[in-house]
Amino acid sequence: MGLRRAASHIGLLSAVVGGLTLAGSLLGAPALAQSASKLTVRIDILVKERPPEEGLAVEEGVAERFAAPADAGLQGARLALADNRTTGRFVGHAYDLVETALGEADDAVAAARQRLAEGARLLVVDVPAAELLAIADLPEAKSALIFNSGAEDDALRAGDCRANVVHAALSRAMIADALAQFATSKRWSKWFLIVGRTPEDRALAESYRRAARKFGLRIVADKQWLDDAELRRAQGQEVPVFTQGADYDLVVVADEHHGFGHVVPYATWLARPVAGSIGLRPVTFHPTVAAWGAAQFQNRFVKQAGRPIGERDFAAWTAIRLIGEAVTRTGSADPAGIGAALEAPGLEIAAFKGRKVSVRPWDGQVRQPVYLAHPEGLVAQAPFEGFLHQRTELDSLGFDQPETACKARRR
Repeated sequence: MGLRRAASHIGLLSAVVGGLTLAGSLLGAPALAQSASKLTVRIDILVKERPPEEGLAVEEGVAERFAAPADAGLQGARLALADNRTTGRFVGHAYDLVETALGEADDAVAAARQRLAEGARLLVVDVPAAELLAIADLPEAKSALIFNSGAEDDALRAGDCRANVVHAALSRAMIADALAQFATSKRWSKWFLIVGRTPEDRALAESYRRAARKFGLRIVADKQWLDDAELRRAQGQEVPVFTQGADYDLVVVADEHHGFGHVVPYATWLARPVAGSIGLRPVTFHPTVAAWGAAQFQNRFVKQAGRPIGERDFAAWTAIRLIGEAVTRTGSADPAGIGAALEAPGLEIAAFKGRKVSVRPWDGQVRQPVYLAHPEGLVAQAPFEGFLHQRTELDSLGFDQPETACKARRR
């Protein structure tokens, strides 16, 4: 599929409020102000279409339940643009959003290079990890600031981290830690781990193993899912047989491409809850969240997009709102200044999660609560009570500073 869309949404010029002065520091709340001259902030978003899901789900038409809408990520960016413009009117800041929607076969690196040549310096990127790294390493991107709104790979926050990348998407480590904390609170200490056959499934499974060790849980069975021939029989007798032979409290499924997980709930040998990629899922946001002003936020999104919000939408919204907050505090659209502002203590945004979110300077990850939800509703929110931290309980999710393998950001 070729390049589908590259459109620019030109920002409305903001009215200057007389008699105010832009002031404040990175460490304190900014004073809303008149800008000596209007500042226009360009933000680019590149979103790449995800490949079709593989496996039994496709054969049975189940994949449609998990397929992302064509405008995933873009709608969240548009809502954040409107929010930034609301604040910008008071301080003389205008915002433009340049959208680039890529097909599955399109070259994201070439598209990013083109946008950088046109003057893009603040980019929100929703592409696979390898392409994200290639974009971050472009010579043209050295003076840019890139926000990852789609790739969950732990390596991007560890050995493959980049100083010019901020991660608005959850990491697999945060996802796994959130589930491990919930399981600990429920005393579900024995896990049956089922791992799919893709590299992404194996990476997610390794995050679950790490989380189990971190929180003192025990994986009593660790099995790779069935091959294609066995998969076609899975809805018959294979799932009960597959899950025999161990005593477990929780079945944890690592199936990022939704190829088999849907056949596991209610079919296991022991009657146990199922979590991970199916059943109870750790997510960055969920359409049923209503507290902390989220109901109004959700209503605005549905009115704009005509559908419920998705995780990629929320990650893009978070990235652009962080940019807006940093621009308000610094009075500048300079990527280096915005990056420094985001890493400074005290810069936070309200994100309808009950706790403000901020950026970890040691790996560029946006620290934030993680919801535990099933398709019909919200169950809980991590971090949970009792998981204390000397800085913030949010740092109990994912890679903490003492364990980071990110060298590019060490100071």
